[in-house]
Amino acid sequence: MEQQLLQVSAKLYQHLTNLPTDEQRDEYIEKIHQMLDERGIMIEKMQNAGFHVDLENKSHAMLAQLDKGIRERLDKVMKTIQNDLKDLQNAKKNEKQYMNPYANVQVMDGRYYDKKN
Repeated sequence: MEQQLLQVSAKLYQHLTNLPTDEQRDEYIEKIHQMLDERGIMIEKMQNAGFHVDLENKSHAMLAQLDKGIRERLDKVMKTIQNDLKDLQNAKKNEKQYMNPYANVQVMDGRYYDKKN
């Protein structure tokens, strides 16, 4: 079971090294979800069986390193997606503003407010 977890973690780490193009992003994220689910099930089974990480063990140390690398790369992917979403929202806002540039302008033609009351 330990070797299977090591293999799945290595495949996930490898998959996270390459960021996809915009067209392939959905497939890329779906593959990440599948691998994370598979890895999570393995980890849960191992924890239920009483598995504890011993960093002096070579394979356990490698698992710890892979886990750290996976977390860093997942953060990088997440930030890339967040930046793309922010850019998309800004593009939509700018498009609306371009289509109707006077939507947010308040016109006060012919009005007079007496502040002395």
